Amino acid sequence: MVKNAVMMLTGLLVVCLCLAGCDSKPETYLAAQIDENEYDPEKWGDAYPLHYESWLKTKEPKPVDKTRYKRGWDTDEVVYDKLSEFPFLGVLFKGWGFGIEYNEPRGHYYAVIDQIEIDSSRVASGGVCLACKTPFHRKMTETHGLDYLGKPYLEALDMLPEKLRELGPACYDCHLQDPLELTFKKDHLEKGLEMIGKKDPSRQELRILACAQCHITYSVPKDTDNKVAGDVTMPWRNGQWGDISIEGIIDVLLTDEFRLEWVQEITGFKMPFIRHPEFELFSRGSVHFKAGVACADCHMPFTRSGSYKISDHDVTSPLKADLRACAQCHTQSKEWLTDQIFHTQDRTTSLILRAGYGTATCARLFETLHQAQAKGAAVDKTVYQEAKDLYMQAFLRIVFINAENSVGFHNAAEAGRVLGDSIAFAGKSEGLLRQLLAGVGVNPGLEVALDLGETLNNRGEAKLNFRPEQEFIDPFGIQDKLISEHAKGL
Repeated sequence: MVKNAVMMLTGLLVVCLCLAGCDSKPETYLAAQIDENEYDPEKWGDAYPLHYESWLKTKEPKPVDKTRYKRGWDTDEVVYDKLSEFPFLGVLFKGWGFGIEYNEPRGHYYAVIDQIEIDSSRVASGGVCLACKTPFHRKMTETHGLDYLGKPYLEALDMLPEKLRELGPACYDCHLQDPLELTFKKDHLEKGLEMIGKKDPSRQELRILACAQCHITYSVPKDTDNKVAGDVTMPWRNGQWGDISIEGIIDVLLTDEFRLEWVQEITGFKMPFIRHPEFELFSRGSVHFKAGVACADCHMPFTRSGSYKISDHDVTSPLKADLRACAQCHTQSKEWLTDQIFHTQDRTTSLILRAGYGTATCARLFETLHQAQAKGAAVDKTVYQEAKDLYMQAFLRIVFINAENSVGFHNAAEAGRVLGDSIAFAGKSEGLLRQLLAGVGVNPGLEVALDLGETLNNRGEAKLNFRPEQEFIDPFGIQDKLISEHAKGL
C-alpha cells in the first residue's frame, strides 16, 4: 500500500515537473535569426532552407506544352512576344514601350532581370518602374523621393545594394520574421486598401494581398511635361473590397489628367494604361474568390519536402505544375480539369481578338479622320467627342483583360462581360467615325487597312519583327470571317 502511494506521488511529481518546464505555445526552432530589415533571401534561407530552395526554383524553366496560352519561361527557352500573339496591339500600343517590346513574363526570379534586358523604352519612366519589382522600392522612395523615382532606370538601379541589385520579389516582401506571419510591404498597396476602406485583413486575405502587391493595376503619375510626378498609385477610388470594377477604374483614369502617361501615335490621344490586374479581376465576385480561395492556394500549394510540409514557393501556373493545386479540392481527373481551363481560355481568347481588332479599326479610322481635318475638313465636335469617349471605353476594357494573366480563368464571367462591352463600345465608335468620314467625303472602305506589318516590324533597339508562328488564331474561326489577312497587313 505504502509502495503504491510512493509510486503515485512520484508519478505526479514527474508530471508536475514536465508541465512546469513546458510552454503552452510551441516554438519553432530556427537555424538562424533574421534581422528585422533583412532583404537578402540567402539570410532567410539560413533559417528556412526548404522555402529558400523552393523559391530558387522560379529561376528554372518549366515543362513545355503544359499551357495553351500563357507560354512564358519554358524548357524550349523561347521568349514569347505578346505583340506577335495579339497583332492588333501593334496599332493600339504604337507610341510607347509596350508597342516596341512586350513579352510574356518569366518567373519571379527574373522580374528585374527582364527589365534590364528589355528595350529601354519600356523603363523610360525611370526608377518608378521598380515599384513592384524590387523589395527596396519603398525604402528608396521614402529616402530619396523623386530623385530615385524619376532618375533614369539604370541609374536608379545602381542606387540599390550591388549584391541584391537584380533581386526580384523575395522573402522580405511577404513575410515577417515569424514564419507564420504573412504581411505586405508595398506602400502603394497600403494606400490602395485605404481607398477601398479595407482594414485588418484575415490570414486568408493576406494570402491574396501578399500577391496583390504586384499583381494589380496602377498608374505612374505624370506632370504636364510628362515627367514622373510621384510613386505608382491605384485607380481604386470608386471601389470596395470584392468590387473594384472596370467601370470604376476607367472613371478614375479618364478624370485624372496625372494618369495620362503616354500619347498613342495612331490617334494622337493622351492615354492612361492598365497593367496586370489579376487581383481586381479575381476579387470581383469570381467563383473561387467567393468560395474563400486565395492566390496561394492555387499558385503556392502545400508540398512535401522530405518529412516537412511547406508552401511551394516555386510560384507558377497550376497548369505547369500538373494541376496539383486543383486536386486539393477537385476530385475530377487532371485531363477533365485541363479541358475546363482551356474551355474558358479559348472563349476568352476569341473575344479578346474580336474586341482588339474592333478597337484597332477605330484607331485607324481616327487616323484617317485626323488626316482629313489636317486638310481643312470640319467635323461635328459633339459626334467626334462621343466617338472618342466610346473608343476610350473600348480600349481600356480590352487592355484590362489582355493584360490580366489568366486569359479569363480568374473570373470567366466578368472577363466575358468586360470584353463584350468592349466590342459594343468599339462597334458604336466605328459607326460614328464612319458617319463623320462620310460627312467630309472620305470612304474608308468596307475593310479598314490596319497595316499591322508597319507597326510590328523593325521594332526598337533589337529591330524586332512579327513572329507569325506565335500568333493566336481564333479557336472558333470567327475572327477570320470578320477581317481578312489583306486588311491586317501582316
